[in-house]
Amino acid sequence: MYSSELIKGTLKTILLKLLNEDNRMYGYEITQKVKELTNDKIQITEGALYPTLHALEADGLLETETEYIGKRVRKYYRLSTKGKTHSKEKVDEFAEYMNTMKALLGIEPKTA
Repeated sequence: MYSSELIKGTLKTILLKLLNEDNRMYGYEITQKVKELTNDKIQITEGALYPTLHALEADGLLETETEYIGKRVRKYYRLSTKGKTHSKEKVDEFAEYMNTMKALLGIEPKTA
């Protein structure tokens, strides 16, 4: 598992990218998808997830939709038009950052 410091610095980018690919997701679904895609190396806690989702929503990058499933309420998140543009910008920015860090630290990513 990675440090919470690293995850905190990339969480918005991760969420924007996932929602760009999957159109709409609810909180638990997001945490499970991240675990699956990273082979459990990144595990997002509710304490980190929901404040970040709410901040993205407040910035106009996400829209929400409430669905009733029996007696439970499920809140789905999706990218707004602004969020779709911002998602690409954040992913591009992070890719450039990774290249800069590779050069700075003199490392190449592991392939295995």
